[in-house]
Amino acid sequence: MLPLPEARAEEFWRRKTALAASGDHGLLVARDAGGKIIGTVQMVLAPLDNQPHRGDIIKLLVHRGARRLGVGEALMRAAQAGKTLLVLDTATGSAAERLYTRLGWRRAGVIPDYALYPDGRLTATTVYYLQLK
Repeated sequence: MLPLPEARAEEFWRRKTALAASGDHGLLVARDAGGKIIGTVQMVLAPLDNQPHRGDIIKLLVHRGARRLGVGEALMRAAQAGKTLLVLDTATGSAAERLYTRLGWRRAGVIPDYALYPDGRLTATTVYYLQLK
């Protein structure tokens, strides 16, 4: 949410890396040739005992300068490892919807007023799933 103080962003990433280290979450990172982070994807790996076969994609981030270069696709494909069903939600009407549809994700439905944009406006979210072999 705006404004985003640097300390809050650092704390966010500290929490995410701790969750990844615990094994509860997955965190994949894409870097450019110089080693700069240009994208990440975060996943909940085994949300419940009766759902070890599925995962939840909770956040895909790609740096503006690295978009439309295959970074998001590569991260999303890497996130599929070891699962037979994935789910995610994204802001309805976002550019991410085109990526997910192109990668074979199926739309399950729309939930109105689900989340906030960084400026505080409400947005609907579209829920997607991907069945893997």
